[in-house]
Parts: sequence; C-alpha cells; structure tokens
Amino acid sequence: MKQYLDLVRTILDTGAWQENRTGIRTISMPGAMLRFDLQQGFPAVTTKKLAFKSAIGELVGFLRASRSAADFRALGCKVWDANANENAQWLANPYRQGVDDLGDVYGVQWRQWPGYKVLDASADAQIADATRRGFRIVTRFDEDGAPKVLLYKAIDQLRQCLDTIMENPSDRRILFHAWNPAVLDQIALPACHLLYQFLPNATKREISLCLYIRSNDVGLGTPFNLTEGAALLSLVGRLTGYTPRWFTYFIGDAHIYENQLDMLQQQLTREPYESPRLEIAERVPDYAKTGIYAPEWLEQIEPSDFSLVGYRHHEPLTAPMAV
Repeated sequence: MKQYLDLVRTILDTGAWQENRTGIRTISMPGAMLRFDLQQGFPAVTTKKLAFKSAIGELVGFLRASRSAADFRALGCKVWDANANENAQWLANPYRQGVDDLGDVYGVQWRQWPGYKVLDASADAQIADATRRGFRIVTRFDEDGAPKVLLYKAIDQLRQCLDTIMENPSDRRILFHAWNPAVLDQIALPACHLLYQFLPNATKREISLCLYIRSNDVGLGTPFNLTEGAALLSLVGRLTGYTPRWFTYFIGDAHIYENQLDMLQQQLTREPYESPRLEIAERVPDYAKTGIYAPEWLEQIEPSDFSLVGYRHHEPLTAPMAV
C-alpha cells in the first residue's frame, strides 16, 4: 500500500485548503489514480488496522439493495448511522421515511435502477419490444393531445454486467453506475464511488475493474472503497470464471479532512507490511471449477464468506468521519 501513502503525501504537499458542506476544512487535490495487481495481493491498508468486516458488510448491503442504516448495521457496518440520523439536511428532507432511512442509495441504483419509457400509444412495435425486455405498462395518458404510454422496469445493472461477461466478454460497455440525477434530492448522500467498469480478457481468462470516485475522503474513505472494489472484482471473477487482475482507482476530488491530519501523519511514519490475500469461502460457487453460472450469489453472499489471509497491520488509528 505504498501507493496509498504516496497519495497522502502528494495531497499534503500540493493540495489546497477548501471549505465544503460538512463545515470541516479539507486539503484537496484534483485528479488521482491508484493501480493494483490483485495477483500480487489484496489492497488492504497495513499502516493501521483496516475495518475489513465493516467494509465487506457495506458491500454486501449494496449487493442486497439496502436502503436502511439498520440493514447495514445487521451486516456489521455502522458507517451509515450518522448519514441516516444525524445529517441535518437529510433529517429535514421530505423524502426521508423515518429513522435509519437513507433513500435509494448505492445498491438500489446498482440492482434496481428505476427505468422508464414514454412511448406513443400507437407505437406497437416499440411497446412490444419494451415488454419483451421486461418493461410493463404503468399507465396511459395524453401529452399535448397525443396519447402516450408509460412503461417501467427495475434494472439490475450489476446482474446485466455478469450476464454480459458470460455472453460477450469483449464488450467495452460492461459497467454500472449509481449517479441517478432523478433521485439526487431524495437520498441521504449522493454516490461518491459512482462508476464501475469491468474489463474481461477472454484470452487470458483475467478480469479487471476501473472505478471512478467523484469525491474521496482519503483518510477514511479510500481504504474502505479499495476494499469494497477489490472484493467485488474478486466475487465477480469467482462467479464468471475469471481471475481478478488489475484494479484501477480514479479519484476526482481527493481530499483530507483537517481533523484526520494527526492520524495520517502517524501512518506516514510507519512502514507498510506485505499485502494480504483475499479468500472467498468454498461454499460460493467457482465457475472455473464447476462450469455452473450462479449469479444469484450476488444476493446470497454473506460477509463471513470473505476473509483476509496473512494480514499484518500496525496499531489501530481512529479519526472522526465528516457528515
């Protein structure tokens, strides 16, 4: 994880102080990239103890399209509690549905993206095609005197990615995202890690992932998001028969909060240990061994199915999360 420490140093050396919505200043830098070869180890931070169980619990919550902080807590992840129940803007939001509600955050967009089509009522071929693709007619209405049909489908973007990896691995459009402009005013926190692109290599039977993050809290968020992205790539590889390889991590606004400086300065004095290895439980089907495609494991996976082997780390360090 030397790359991570180098990023911290670069932000401290070249970044600029900025104000932001949380009221806690940041040292911010535009544009950053980290790249990891997962064949050389898992990108777990070792200069402090990684909150591995919490990060994996969050990932599993996303895979299950969870929209409640209570669901994440049940999976061992408490990072959503403050966003659900202590964020003044969200508490005053008319779309909030009570204690622990988050709105349609990450996983809902990943697995149940609300897809709509408005078609001319006379467009029989288009309506027939849409219904074959799983859209259903919700209602009929007039728009400027012309009869229209409204159709709806909850789109499972992640499942579509797995299906495409199996059916057309050379496709350069195997991606999903969570930035839905129609619901940005209805959620506790607009997506930070918002675009994931899978890149299979059918010849080598390897699969890579590019992740774009619009805004990243480098002190707390980056280690968390690296864990989730690498674990997701490993799971997708397991279910589709590809070996996880390159994980490339792009950041738009890379920043360090002022109240996390002490924690990061301590980490910079520590020498990283060798990277651990991620292990997925034997009960999770491995397509490369079984030849059986089982995408339903996106929902059936449990946090306990992931473990780090050979993980050595320095003493734990803590810092507050800005909300």
